[in-house]
Amino acid sequence: MADTSLSQEEINALFAGAADASTIGGGGGGDDDDITSDERDTIGEVANISMGTAATTLFSLVNKRVEISTPEVSTSTWDEIMAMYDKPCVLVRIGYTKGLDGSNVLVLKEDDVKCITDLMMGGDGTNLDQEIGELHLSAISEAMNQMMGSSATSLSSMLNMMVDISPPSSDLMDLNDTDNTALEIDDFLKGKFVKIEFKLLIGDLVDSKIMQLYPISLAKEMCRSVASNMESDNNSTVGDDAYDEPAPAPAPAPAPAPAPMPDMSMGTPPVMPDMGTPQMDMSMMGGYAQPQMQMPPMGMPMAAPQQPVNVSPASFAPFAGAFPSPGMPENIDLIMDVPLEVTVELGRTHKTIHDILDFAPGTIIELNKIAGEPIDVLVNGKYVAKGEVVVIEESFGIRITEITK
Repeated sequence: MADTSLSQEEINALFAGAADASTIGGGGGGDDDDITSDERDTIGEVANISMGTAATTLFSLVNKRVEISTPEVSTSTWDEIMAMYDKPCVLVRIGYTKGLDGSNVLVLKEDDVKCITDLMMGGDGTNLDQEIGELHLSAISEAMNQMMGSSATSLSSMLNMMVDISPPSSDLMDLNDTDNTALEIDDFLKGKFVKIEFKLLIGDLVDSKIMQLYPISLAKEMCRSVASNMESDNNSTVGDDAYDEPAPAPAPAPAPAPAPMPDMSMGTPPVMPDMGTPQMDMSMMGGYAQPQMQMPPMGMPMAAPQQPVNVSPASFAPFAGAFPSPGMPENIDLIMDVPLEVTVELGRTHKTIHDILDFAPGTIIELNKIAGEPIDVLVNGKYVAKGEVVVIEESFGIRITEITK
């Protein structure tokens, strides 16, 4: 999957045509029971960017190509939702604990949950015969926790504030049963709410739809935050352009202090500055360069001529110790107590500074190793063996399976 993280300038460009600050910010943008067209476009852009990062996270969990299409945003009621699905569904509730006030509900089809959880547990995604149990609900809750955690990181960038979520809770609901307890999940399902519908593709196994349900009040709060963030960015940009004054000219360099006058009372001749060595004209020397005499500055003593130096090779006494012959055993006991650093490397990856700054609790980092592949053992940074991870009481260990040559 491609990197779906966007810079602040790119986020502002996406919302520039979709959200007018004066309309979204309240006042003339519809009543509290409905959303305006501008708010619908803004919510769609927010959901599109958030689910883009969530799709990347789901890809790392199921190891299959994952595509989540551009969302369709509308308002709906619970009766309309029940009419759309003719079999039990899984409802996942995610609450916001920081940044936003409220919660949202994800609606997934039963077979889609079975396929995702089967892939997460190492299957091929075709084991759809068994009924959904606690294991399926726990697995899909963990998947949604990581997906919505990465989505919350994107929301933090778009809304310019810290957004965090609570651990999701999953329930199997029969939407055809009028006595179901779905309405107990959250009060906002009793009235009109915002419905965001996505098309979900997982390899050639899943071609379905998922829904994300928001309270209208929470959707409007997100729109106001986006508009406020865009307005502050625009004001700061205009302010920088309007009050951009030229930098003051650098102060002139101070004039050099006058050289001190020589003291003639001591009889020492003044030292004259070096005016350079005059160059000879080649044409006057018959076309041959003549050696130039470097004269010392006035007042400096002439250097004494160099004396000849005797140079001879160094002589060393013969080495008395005898080297061991190739057939003699080496005394390795001398270094047996030298400590070495043993490192077990699970895997590696490369990240940009931008990706590392987006790290948060719950962020998934994909390594270059496949699950079940032997891991590397290094001694002082050199590969020496491969092995497999084992658990020894309460500690991890590694069982050597191969010695590298």
